[in-house]
Amino acid sequence: MNYYIADMHIEHKNVLRHDGRPFENTEQMNAELIRRWNDRVSFSDHVYILGDFAWKNSIGLQVLMQLKGRKFLVLGNHDKPTEEMKSYFGWIKDYAVIDDNDTTVVLCHYPIAHWYDQYRGAVHLYGHIHNTKDHTAFEKYRNICKELEIPFECYNVGCMMPYMDYTPRTLDEIRNGYTV
Repeated sequence: MNYYIADMHIEHKNVLRHDGRPFENTEQMNAELIRRWNDRVSFSDHVYILGDFAWKNSIGLQVLMQLKGRKFLVLGNHDKPTEEMKSYFGWIKDYAVIDDNDTTVVLCHYPIAHWYDQYRGAVHLYGHIHNTKDHTAFEKYRNICKELEIPFECYNVGCMMPYMDYTPRTLDEIRNGYTV
């Protein structure tokens, strides 16, 4: 099974306030992210992290060692993995195109306005813009594209999004849970 998540920001204090995350402190957030991940993911599952995994590498490494599944990292602007951290990932890339049950999935930390195979049904997953005015602007662009009949199936998989609920999700769950 493939799962997706972005913007976990392990040990990032300011993200608690920035996102309005429902945690009292980073220790509680980290513990809850680990619990929700491991309740969901088995050791044989693949989890694609679309950037901004950890704020501090030492804590990031400690968390990586606790997470089930085979992990893949699409680099975000806050990711600076150490050599030891790199050993916990199947690969680390800036951008990736994968297959998920015959659906082409384009993975990038940043939202892309027009992506590979967009007109052939490819889905784009991204993070970075959290639930901010940037997210609102991208949603407006999505609506413009739909009005112009431009295929535009993409989803913000930031963990703080309501349909993500700080939990890795499958493509079907993301598609079915997404709301504007």
